[in-house]
Amino acid sequence: MAKTKELSKDVRDKIVDLHKAGMGYKTIAKQLGPSNSNNETVLTGIGSFTIQPVRNYARAVRKKKPVMQSQLSDLSPTMLKMEYAAVPLAQTADDLVKRLLTLELANHSEKLRLKTEQLIAKVQRDEADRSSTEVKVAILTSKIRNYQEHLHKHTKDKANKRRMLMAIDRRKKLLKHLRVTRYDAFEHVCQQLGITYTFPPEYYRHATRRWLAKKALCIKVFKEVQKQKLEQRKKMKQTLAPILAEPARTTAIGTQ
Repeated sequence: MAKTKELSKDVRDKIVDLHKAGMGYKTIAKQLGPSNSNNETVLTGIGSFTIQPVRNYARAVRKKKPVMQSQLSDLSPTMLKMEYAAVPLAQTADDLVKRLLTLELANHSEKLRLKTEQLIAKVQRDEADRSSTEVKVAILTSKIRNYQEHLHKHTKDKANKRRMLMAIDRRKKLLKHLRVTRYDAFEHVCQQLGITYTFPPEYYRHATRRWLAKKALCIKVFKEVQKQKLEQRKKMKQTLAPILAEPARTTAIGTQ
């Protein structure tokens, strides 16, 4: 590629003055005349690299995410923390001290612990029940809803999404077992915790030609085996018929 000659100082000053006057580089190159044949290449190069054209492309409008209601929203800020709820002195304490013991200044984990205890109290069999299936479902429900709130804000958090899916699978397994063994308790848990139980989808397999041929062969073999077994039973009955008839004759002769 041939090297372009540098412009003289006078030409450069003239270009600057014309550009300040509002003229474009191509118009300036034409005004400089044919003697400056190299000017156009230099100026067009300047115009294409240093001064980029403004491109006002239409930008996609970001859709606002719907606000997700937190499971902790029903907890009143005046409620005492779980560890101070049974302390009688906490009720008669000073306003400043009482504020420190309430949920107003509590962190997220303390609020979540209190919410979990509330869900457990709805479904537990008695006050000492901490290991039944109903209690496990309540604990998993609190965790799942907490994960859902977190992932609504942080959609790319793959680790917590994996933990949430594992908790959902575990809860499905417990609910399935509870539905089979104690249906009344299953209904009570779903009603108290606000769970909508959905049945798993039926198994579906794409029917290939090979699978259809194999299935037809299996059905044909099964019918043939059943036919042979039926013939064997008929033969057995025919052979056993005279043997079974002899005791009946002897008993009939004896009665006569």
